Amino acid sequence: MEACGINDQNVRQMNETDFFTSHEALLLPYEEALTRMDSTNGKWYDVSAHMLWIGDRTRQFEGAHVEFVRGLDNPIGIKVGPSVDIDELLKIIEVINPNNTPGRVSLICRMGTDKVAEILSKVISRVEKENKKVVWVCDPMHGNTVKASNGFKTRSLSKIISEIEQFFQIHRAEGTYPGGVHLEMTGQDVTECIGGIQEIKESDLKSRYHTYCDPRLNASQSLELAFLLSEFLKDERIRTQQSSKI
Repeated sequence: MEACGINDQNVRQMNETDFFTSHEALLLPYEEALTRMDSTNGKWYDVSAHMLWIGDRTRQFEGAHVEFVRGLDNPIGIKVGPSVDIDELLKIIEVINPNNTPGRVSLICRMGTDKVAEILSKVISRVEKENKKVVWVCDPMHGNTVKASNGFKTRSLSKIISEIEQFFQIHRAEGTYPGGVHLEMTGQDVTECIGGIQEIKESDLKSRYHTYCDPRLNASQSLELAFLLSEFLKDERIRTQQSSKI
C-alpha cells in the first residue's frame, strides 16, 4: 500500500476521495436527453457523466458526435487510434476548444503496443507545435485486443504494460507530460485477460469469462499493474523535479 502512496498520514483521504464518472458519448439521443443548461451560468452540460469522450470510430470533424460535444462545457476526451489523420485531429481540437483552455480536451491514445512507438511521437510533435493545450492519456486496452485461438476476445497483460511503458518513454523523449491512464478492470477473479502472476493462458479463458463487452483485468492483474505504474509515476515525478531545478 505504501508503494501506492497510501500510509497512516493520508489514509483518511482515501475514505473521502472525490469520485468522477466518464463514458463514451456514443448514443446521441441518450446523451441529448440528459443535457441541461446551468441556470447559474447559462452553459450546457451533459449530466450523464462528468467527462464525455468521442470514440476512435466516431471522431469525424463534420460528424454528429463532434458537433454535439463542442456545445458542451464538460471536459471532453478524444480517442486517438493508429488510423488518426493528424490534420483532422487538429481541426477537431480547435472546434471543441477554440479558446485553448487547459483541461478542456484530453487525447486518449490507443495505438497498440506494436504501433505506439511509430505513431504517438508524430501526434505529440504536431499537437505541441500548434500549441494545443491537451491532457495526454494512455489507453493500453483497446489497441491490444485480440481474438484467442479458442474464439474468446482477450488482451495480454504484458502488451498492456508494454504500451504504458512506451507511452511514458515517448513523452519523456518529447518533453511532454503523461497525464493519465485509461484501464478496464474488475475486483472479481475473472479470466478475461491473459498473463500476470496467475499465468492465465488462452485455455483458461473459458473458466471465468464473465464480461458482457470487453475483457477486463482481474484483481491480481490490476494490482500487479498498479505497482508497476507507481514506479513509472515515481520516475516521472523525479524527472519533473529535476527539470524544474535546471
